[in-house]
Amino acid sequence: MNEWMAAIGTFLVQGVIVTVLIVVAGLLLMRGKRGERSLTLHVESLNEQRRARHRRLTLGATARGARKKLIKHLRREEKARQKRDKKRGEASEGRLWVLDFHGDIKASRTAQFAQEVSAVIDVAHPDDEVVVRLESGGGLVHAYGLASAELDRLREAGLTTTVCIDKVAASGGYMMACTAHHIKAAPFAVIGSIGVVAQVPNIHRLLKRNDVDVEMLTAGRYKRTLTVLGENTEEGRAKFIDDLENTHRLFKTYVARHRPEMDIERLATGEIWYGSEALDERLVDSIGTSEAYLVERMKSVEAFSVRLEPPKTVGRRVSVALASGVEQAVTKALGALEATGWQRR
Repeated sequence: MNEWMAAIGTFLVQGVIVTVLIVVAGLLLMRGKRGERSLTLHVESLNEQRRARHRRLTLGATARGARKKLIKHLRREEKARQKRDKKRGEASEGRLWVLDFHGDIKASRTAQFAQEVSAVIDVAHPDDEVVVRLESGGGLVHAYGLASAELDRLREAGLTTTVCIDKVAASGGYMMACTAHHIKAAPFAVIGSIGVVAQVPNIHRLLKRNDVDVEMLTAGRYKRTLTVLGENTEEGRAKFIDDLENTHRLFKTYVARHRPEMDIERLATGEIWYGSEALDERLVDSIGTSEAYLVERMKSVEAFSVRLEPPKTVGRRVSVALASGVEQAVTKALGALEATGWQRR
């Protein structure tokens, strides 16, 4: 009995601690949002990053007595490379601009991504290429519609665009990916899910059993079709389904316009395909990881990572750390359930 009481007490204490952490993180994030208006643009040379790692690994694998000689050799190589780059100048094959988009259900990063797209369009040359490392399982229709439109701007600006999918680009994520000139996916990346889903709980019968009335007044025949509290009608249900079908039609039209080689009617069933299967269905254009693609392209062009970040204030660091801890706890609890969502049965 004592052990049981101790376990209950521990559980309650942990619950209180988690609640406090969530509240504190929320307050700190609200304070931090005021500073997010002044985002800082970070531009990093991926070629230089790769060269620095190469030098460090080479030195680390060399005997101590031979390192001094090797350092001199590496310095001569670097000077020679800089001279070659200077002579090549404007005759280079263009530049590579790398953007990242990790989407949640609300595509919350869209506003930041839009500014990154604008920054690249302002400086890019016609022979430059933009690579977007995309990861998203989709979400709200209007949110991913906007995110796709922002990505479409690169194509409209005349820039060659490549989307790399290492893990997942499904539903709204695939809506974004299809805007690119070329889609590259890892062999087991999750692709597709060209469909629309909506789920509305209804507790009308529970309320009715407890003599609770709910009145909903609307102006407009279809202002509300299905509700959570009120009694749903067949007419409202039919209209709701009709709206879903219309959204699906718009989704298919958008994908078909960007990927005319696809059999959209056969593929727009809400199903998913893994990367190698998606290639056979022409949902993607090639198989490979984003890292492998960038390494290959960096043999001939200079690649730059572009990202906007808010100021790293103490409050924001603490709030991000707390939020990350809560997220990891939830992810661990739901991990097994989430994993089965991508598996075939």
